[in-house]
Amino acid sequence: MSARPYVTGQGTFDNSTVAGILEYESSIPMKNLPLFKPTLPSLNDTSFVTKFSNRLRSLASTKFPANVPQKIDKHLFFTIGLGTSPCEKNKTCQGPNGTRFAASINNVSFVQPTTALLQSHYFDQSKGVYSPYFPINPLHWFNYTGTPPNNTFVSNGTKLMVLPFNASVELVMQDTSILGAESHPLHLHGFNFFVVGQGFGNYNPKEDPKNFNLVDPIERNTVGVPSGGWVAIRFLADNPGVWFMHCHLEVHTSWGLKMAWLVLDGKLPNQKLMPPPADLPKC
Repeated sequence: MSARPYVTGQGTFDNSTVAGILEYESSIPMKNLPLFKPTLPSLNDTSFVTKFSNRLRSLASTKFPANVPQKIDKHLFFTIGLGTSPCEKNKTCQGPNGTRFAASINNVSFVQPTTALLQSHYFDQSKGVYSPYFPINPLHWFNYTGTPPNNTFVSNGTKLMVLPFNASVELVMQDTSILGAESHPLHLHGFNFFVVGQGFGNYNPKEDPKNFNLVDPIERNTVGVPSGGWVAIRFLADNPGVWFMHCHLEVHTSWGLKMAWLVLDGKLPNQKLMPPPADLPKC
């Protein structure tokens, strides 16, 4: 097997190709099997990646559909992208005009807390640790994939999106052209989700949902937000606790391209967050 990364940004990956051999127990000796080097698409072949990913389906069928949430309790719209922050005094920063590179979700660049979020939530000690008011959509609307706004500064904060137990969620993630459009692989901890739709340009809330696949969409825990486009996912918030969602490009995560979900307890005993073990090391 041969593989190489897909990347749309500068300096995110090198151009190396990885290869591996899978050997099966078989009556046919490996030395008698033909070996060939496949032709792989280029690193930034968005057309190939789009066509390939659009063909992915779950094992469900019309007769036995996937367990996709049909009735949605929470409709959310997140912008995903880069930005800048002021450079700290007596430091040299490599961002535009001497600024510091940053990244954000809905213009909130995540600030890592010094106290564990799960610990703060469980012991009801959130004051001074996090805010439970993550924005459900951008505070300032603009042409996300067109000419970017002049102000590229992001806000900073430790904000959580609070969800009731068992809430059905539809989340649309929109890439932005600020400092350049780029594909961002977003990973959600604690849940699998269904990728019900994706496209290029700005998401149209009236037209695009008409083409959502609610029968046999692929089920994943990581999805690439298309460069200059959007992706829609649905999931059921049935796992109480605090769960990170972050870009899987580590440099973007370090710049703040992450956030956290707080799923509240349900009513039944098996729907509640378990207490920490007695020997849990303190953060």
